Amino acid sequence: MRYLFTIFLFCFFLNLKAQESTATSQVSTFEIEAPQLKTVKKIWVYLPKSYTASKKKYPVIYMHDAQNLFDAKTSYAGEWNVDETLDSLKAQVIVIGIEHGNEKRIDELTPFPNKKHGGGKADDYLDFIVNTLKPYVDKNYRTKTNTNNTAIFGSSLGGLVSYYAVLKYPEVFGKAGVFSPSFGFTDDIYTLTEKSEKIKAKIYFLYGDSESDDMVIDAQNIKKLLDHNRCYCLKLDKTVIVKGGQHGEKLWREGFAKAVLWLL
Repeated sequence: MRYLFTIFLFCFFLNLKAQESTATSQVSTFEIEAPQLKTVKKIWVYLPKSYTASKKKYPVIYMHDAQNLFDAKTSYAGEWNVDETLDSLKAQVIVIGIEHGNEKRIDELTPFPNKKHGGGKADDYLDFIVNTLKPYVDKNYRTKTNTNNTAIFGSSLGGLVSYYAVLKYPEVFGKAGVFSPSFGFTDDIYTLTEKSEKIKAKIYFLYGDSESDDMVIDAQNIKKLLDHNRCYCLKLDKTVIVKGGQHGEKLWREGFAKAVLWLL
């Protein structure tokens, strides 16, 4: 009995330790009304260590699925370690993480509806970012507000909506991190790419060769369309294919640093 009680205590305290926040002191949160989505959004903010001791302005990366970016306590399947990674790089950048809407995540992060899965309300989500959240961030933080210093970044459906964002708002987002993008959600993203004017955004693609065959093929097809849209010689996009890489936070966490360095 005493042995079982010891095991119980060990498991109990191990669980408590697992529930501790892993976000660094550079990370804070706030809530903001999102009338476009008829909800209130929780926003996570990463400020570089140099922020409080300086008066300079910083580039901004807007990232999706904030629950998974900074804190193991709130993550679904492990965090990206965004704050620790940027600290190690001494990156001079602000990150604005937007929490996904849980059961509304598919709606928010997909620009076109899927016959089976629904969705297709990313226009409202991006309208919130561009016309509500970004003005608030630019007013309350020292940001470089122009296109060249504003990036958008995400994985899976977040990769899809990040790519869509640079097509829909080329005057706002000049850079995108597109990890394991769910381009196969609908074919409309290919049509939009084909019909778009010259795409000037800098785009970093990353995916693993052990993700689904369809995902890999879809990403390669988008790359071909991009090469038709603009000259490859401009070197405005970079594709990284990770050998053995699988769809998940480990792949995205390990690829984040190089993506940030290339984009910014």
